[in-house]
Amino acid sequence: MSDSNAPGQTKHVAQADPFPEQLASALGLSFRDIDLLRLALTHRSVAHELRSATDHGVPGPLELSNERLEFLGDSVLGYLVAMDLYLRYPLAPEGELTARRVSLVRAERLVGWARSIHLEDYLCLAQGERVSESPRDRILGGGFEALIGAIAIDQGIEAARKFVQPFLDHDVEGALLENLAANPKGQLQEYLQEHYRQPPVYRIIDVAGPEHARLFTAEVLAEGESLGTGQGESKRLAEQAAADMALIRLNHRVQPTPARTVRKRRKPNPAKGSSELHG
Repeated sequence: MSDSNAPGQTKHVAQADPFPEQLASALGLSFRDIDLLRLALTHRSVAHELRSATDHGVPGPLELSNERLEFLGDSVLGYLVAMDLYLRYPLAPEGELTARRVSLVRAERLVGWARSIHLEDYLCLAQGERVSESPRDRILGGGFEALIGAIAIDQGIEAARKFVQPFLDHDVEGALLENLAANPKGQLQEYLQEHYRQPPVYRIIDVAGPEHARLFTAEVLAEGESLGTGQGESKRLAEQAAADMALIRLNHRVQPTPARTVRKRRKPNPAKGSSELHG
């Protein structure tokens, strides 16, 4: 293999490239089987490229890619996150633990963790394949899970936990706030399921304004009792506003918002001036 290759360029798993060793050193890991880490860094596109370049003798994509390690890493990460949350929050109900876990293992967060260790510089990709700028980039998220799987196989679950722990410690407190504050309907459903064992019921009680500028009013109910109303420029936004008002009324809002009408963002129109939100 040429020494001119740089991190992020196409590399083949069969070649003794130095990038797995470099990543292990950067992360402070010592692999007994460095080929396992090399496999974790190898995207399936490499196997497809090799198969198309030869007539026979090349293993299939599962044997030359990180897909199986990604599968394992996903399960290992789920277990480690669940265990951490269970021990970290001994009084938290199941609904809150679930909300935190969902937020911590979502694709955007995995990609963020992968970028924080510059994983994109070490991945082995086929010619023409590259990591995108998307916060949900499938290659990066899968590579991070595959890395966890490789650590678990090579060094055990405890080593995988030590690798994952700093990421959890950094993000665990903000995870629930990010997830719930941005999703009042989800937060209200969690609350009502926990306390009343039933989901909220939404209904549109008024539609006002011209056809091109509708304003919907939604009401949310539990056990037939109205918990709050809200307005928005679509049924979905009106329901979010109603859920937000219900949470305020129940004193269960993660971050109270002064606006009870949810409107879409619009570019300012100089001819008309700025418009105000209805309170």
